[in-house]
Amino acid sequence: MSDVTYLSIGEVLAQLLEEFPDVTISKIRFLETQGLIEPERTPSGYRKFTDSEVERLRFILREQRTNYLPLRVIKNRLEDESTDISRDFAIPPEDITTSTHPAAQAALRKTQSTGVAPSVATHVPMEQDPIVPQSIMREQRIAALTHMDNTESIPRDQLLTQSHIDPAFLKDLEAAGLVAGHEVGDTTFFDSHSISVAEVAARFHEMGIDIRHLRSWKTSADREVSLFEQRILPLLRQRNPAAREEALNMLVELIDLGAQLRLSLIMRDVARLTEPK
Repeated sequence: MSDVTYLSIGEVLAQLLEEFPDVTISKIRFLETQGLIEPERTPSGYRKFTDSEVERLRFILREQRTNYLPLRVIKNRLEDESTDISRDFAIPPEDITTSTHPAAQAALRKTQSTGVAPSVATHVPMEQDPIVPQSIMREQRIAALTHMDNTESIPRDQLLTQSHIDPAFLKDLEAAGLVAGHEVGDTTFFDSHSISVAEVAARFHEMGIDIRHLRSWKTSADREVSLFEQRILPLLRQRNPAAREEALNMLVELIDLGAQLRLSLIMRDVARLTEPK
């Protein structure tokens, strides 16, 4: 019997949130699609991570956060056998910024009480993105917004493979405005968010909700961004660091408020659907 302890993706997230409050399951999945991590799979297809994979993830996220390195450079460092990165895997506990995310707090409590990291027995959904609360530290959110990695583009064929959709479905997504590519020579490239959009749209389709019905989400998002733009654009036009910082602070709060309002409205109406008649 193997002595290797495996963690689900939810348990990995719970550990990472302690140091990286803005990380998400979608981010972990994206790093896998870019070939930076290679978690094993259970017979049913769920990801399972070893401790070494978790440390590798920590290294990748630190390189992005601290040095703002693009993923291709980080990948080269990981693959370069002449580069000693083992010393970068460890970080003193006092340097870790404590997240207020419930999953991170639960992981921290278990680690403190047992002296070991949470095992696979920890009850965290394996493939479910947790809702990030509003209490995540503002500085981390602003840093994520400012230094978001836009260096990775995905060619059409790769997008089709990673999101498990067919070319016709992708064309429908483009026609609906849910994803948009840009041409480089004879190849169409998409941004990294297109993978998540395609995967979500495909799952909606499996559940009987067609792409045409998803346009309302796109319309709502466009209106929301337009409204936010009206508020922060005057500050950005001032072209000074203080005004830009104020604009980013405002944008982070507006995004959080919008997400909170949407969730509250949906939960209120869903409650009506599930009430006993």
